[in-house]
Amino acid sequence: MKSKLNDICKNLNIEYMGISNIGPYLELKEILEMRNKEGYYTPFDGSDMDKKVDPKLTMENVKSIIVCLFPYLTDNMEKSNLSKYTHSIDYHIIVKNKLNKIGEELEKEIDGFEYMSFVDTGPLVDRYLAYQAGLGFFGINSHIITEKYGSYVFIGYILNNYPFEYDKPLDKTCVQCYRCVKACPGQIILGDFNIDPKKCKSYLTQKKGELPNDEEQIIKKTDLVFGCDVCQDVCPHNKNVEKTIIGDFKKDLIFNLDYEEISKMSNRGFKREYGNRAFSWRGKKPILRNLLYLENRE
Repeated sequence: MKSKLNDICKNLNIEYMGISNIGPYLELKEILEMRNKEGYYTPFDGSDMDKKVDPKLTMENVKSIIVCLFPYLTDNMEKSNLSKYTHSIDYHIIVKNKLNKIGEELEKEIDGFEYMSFVDTGPLVDRYLAYQAGLGFFGINSHIITEKYGSYVFIGYILNNYPFEYDKPLDKTCVQCYRCVKACPGQIILGDFNIDPKKCKSYLTQKKGELPNDEEQIIKKTDLVFGCDVCQDVCPHNKNVEKTIIGDFKKDLIFNLDYEEISKMSNRGFKREYGNRAFSWRGKKPILRNLLYLENRE
């Protein structure tokens, strides 16, 4: 059945698929407890520790977890003020659609097959699942890195009630050159595979309200008004990586947002125009604020 699963994924242009065990993840629990103790978290991280480390609290009859990676880098590398991961239609839509297609195909093959699919906002730690499934290795910047696509990948996973054979983690890490540590605008990469995300530029661009001066200065360090690519762009593992073969990530691309255009939109108009984009989820106000910050750089 795992061979059949591989065939289903290949038909969907999914090259990276692995199976994670179902825990509970005691090693991860220790890491998360340390991060909480040190304050290495933001409101985006969620608070339910037990659900993060025990998949059975989300799906009681889970037997295995299908984990898939979705590369998103395209050939078009024109000047942009948006992080690369936001150029296409919202990745949540694209990835969730493909995960559900996997589930639907497995329903045809396995009697009584049940599944739950998640992208990014699910209860588990998706990078840890990708590591457990043998799909990549951790970088100092906490990203999952692959040989073919570097760290320019999204992660999706499917809790299910079929006992697919588990894969094993790779016995490898990044080269630990510390370029990301030195280049990070907010200096949040601690050099021990942990980060303190509260000053991450990507997080700050999505944070609501007016920001204190020190956070404003972090946003002003690069041209992006949403997200941040610095730690990935300087990473040697991302040099000369291949581009995505998934067509959905190559269509309807947006590279720049303009202050004058967005300022004239109502909130409803902004959602109507950009509601299917990953950068729209916090509304137009943080983006307008960030555009003003960058316009007022000295």
